[in-house]
Amino acid sequence: MEFVKIRRERAVDAVYDALRQAIVSCSMKPGERLNVEELAQKMGVSLTPVRGAIQQLATEGLVEVRPRSGTFVASLTPQDLDETFKLRSALECLAAEEAIERIQPAQLARLHTLLKSLKRKVTNDVERRAHEQDNSEFHQIFIDASQNQRLADMYHALNAHIKIVRIHAGESGWPLRLQEEQAEHEAIVAALEAKDAARLTAALRKHIYRAKDAMIAVLRGLGGHQLEAGPGRNHGAA
Repeated sequence: MEFVKIRRERAVDAVYDALRQAIVSCSMKPGERLNVEELAQKMGVSLTPVRGAIQQLATEGLVEVRPRSGTFVASLTPQDLDETFKLRSALECLAAEEAIERIQPAQLARLHTLLKSLKRKVTNDVERRAHEQDNSEFHQIFIDASQNQRLADMYHALNAHIKIVRIHAGESGWPLRLQEEQAEHEAIVAALEAKDAARLTAALRKHIYRAKDAMIAVLRGLGGHQLEAGPGRNHGAA
C-alpha cells in the first residue's frame, strides 16, 4: 500500500485520515497486521503521529491492538454488524425526529432528487457504486438536518464498519432488493414531509433492519463467523 508523504502540521489527523480511508476502502484488509515503523517511513512522519492515529482508530473499533501479538485491522463478526446496525438505527431515528423541525428546503429538495436517482436501474459495478453513494447521501441528510454534531460524529464512526463489509463482500441478490429499498425510501420521505415522527422512525427502523439482516446473511456466507478474521477475536466491537 502506497501513501502520500505527510506534512508535519496536524500530522496525527493526516495519518488518521489516510489510514482510515485505507481501511474503509479495504486497501488494508481485515486481519492485516500494521507495522508502525513501516507506516511512519512510508508517510514520512515520526512514530508518534502514527501511534496517535492508531489509538484513534482503535477507539472507533477499526483497529485491534493485541498484547504480545501486534496491531491489526479489525475483523467483523455477525455480532459486530448486528450491534452496529442497532446503534445506527437509534442514531438515525433520533436524527430524523430532530430533522422534522430543522430540515432546510434545500435538503428536502435534495432528498426528492435522490429518490429519482435511486430509481435508476443498476446493471454494473459503476452504477452500483453511484447508487451506494446516493444512498449514503440520502441517509446523511437526516444526520446533517438534525444539527447535532455529537450524533454526527458517532454516526460517522459506525458507518465505517458498514462500508467495509459492503466493499469487501458485496451482496448476493442485491439488485432484487432495489424495488423494496425504493419503496422504503419513499415512505421515509413521505413521513418526514407529514411531520409524523412515529411513522418516520418506524419507516427508518424497518429499512435499516432489513439491510442489517441482508448484510449479516452475506457476512455469514463469506466465512461462517468472521470477515477475514485474525486470531483472538471472539466478541463484538462496534
